[in-house]
Amino acid sequence: MSGSARLPGLFSAWVASLARRVGLGMLAVTLALVLGGCASGPHANPVDPLEPFNRTMFDFNDALDKSVLKPVATTYRNLVPNLVRRGVGNFFGNLEDAWSVVNNLLQLKGEGTASSFMRVAVNTTIGLAGILDVATEMGIERYSEDFGQTLGYWGVGTGPYVVLPLLGPSTLRDTVALPVEWRGDLVVQQDDIALRNSLSALRLVDKRAKLLSLGQLMEEAALDKYTFVRDAYLQRRRNQVFDGNPPEEPQPESFGTEGK
Repeated sequence: MSGSARLPGLFSAWVASLARRVGLGMLAVTLALVLGGCASGPHANPVDPLEPFNRTMFDFNDALDKSVLKPVATTYRNLVPNLVRRGVGNFFGNLEDAWSVVNNLLQLKGEGTASSFMRVAVNTTIGLAGILDVATEMGIERYSEDFGQTLGYWGVGTGPYVVLPLLGPSTLRDTVALPVEWRGDLVVQQDDIALRNSLSALRLVDKRAKLLSLGQLMEEAALDKYTFVRDAYLQRRRNQVFDGNPPEEPQPESFGTEGK
């Protein structure tokens, strides 16, 4: 196997290890920036007071994506049959459903908890460890929830928008949730380092491959890609926290408060 062929796995394994360290470090940095008043002045966007820092991190991530991750994801999409890629996505989706069981329960959502549990039970058994999404074929609805949404449900505000190196768009609330997210991530919790890195690499590349067409559209349509990504991310997270039915958004006065 050539060095170039080994590059995707080596890079993604490095990302999987580094990302866990970056999240905790960036949590401390973000808190320091916020508490230290690292805003951009009186005309700063209230939801994005860290914009200079965020733009620097965005440019770093974008350059890394263009030079490494996007080419790897493109090769993956072009060489791996669609049926196999669908099975990969289903497998990781099943692991995410398991975490959704916990977060639906924490949010006291009985229907979401029961449905997520049934999805995991059906897909893990009949669906061959989640490779086949039998639950969707049976009409069992997916209720995706993460710990950031759980915090939002119980009234924790979003805080300022933050761009984390390697991890991408986030908010202060979602950054605070990261350590718990990793504890609930069945891939990260694997004791076998080789298996954990391989699964992390595969998940990373598979997710990026699904966004290739969207990335092309964004490149063509967005005048300011940073603003486009920020606004889309914040709107998506708000919709997720409020289960697709957010209340009318008030004019923000500071970092914003959001929750149920």
